[in-house]
Amino acid sequence: MHRIISAFEPRYYCRMDTPLQLRFDTASRADLETLVDMLADDALGLTREDASRPLDMAYQTAFGQIMGDPNNHLLVARYDDSIAGFLQLTFIPYLTYQGGWRCLVEGVRVAEKLRGRGVGQQLVEYAIDVARQQGCRMVQLTTDKQRPDALRFYEKLGFVASHEGMKLHL
Repeated sequence: MHRIISAFEPRYYCRMDTPLQLRFDTASRADLETLVDMLADDALGLTREDASRPLDMAYQTAFGQIMGDPNNHLLVARYDDSIAGFLQLTFIPYLTYQGGWRCLVEGVRVAEKLRGRGVGQQLVEYAIDVARQQGCRMVQLTTDKQRPDALRFYEKLGFVASHEGMKLHL
């Protein structure tokens, strides 16, 4: 059965095959500029994000809406008092799978200086664990076809490209 979480209890998590011990918790408003910087920190992000200062009010508004919705969460991984990575989790009720819940993972980002050190793996594995605790029957995500490394990364974690995703930009 799905239960709504209002915030993540800070938790340390470390895989045996990586020396990084991450602390997971919910993003705070003080984190917002760093999160937007991370969203803009690649070729695709540069085309759709605006990391200029002051931040566009749309980011402030979206952050408030996400934080005010009990089925949306910005999960942050911290390492040495800085943000190592983050993602957004959205819990969605469905009629399919006998009225089961799904967890949608979006906006997965890892700080540039920590890429390749297991942060993304720990972050996604922790998100999957949260989805299980919430009673979800499925975790789903999309990755841009222009990111073949990301596709391989998710496949290593057990995700299967079982459907063809389509989007219509408005």
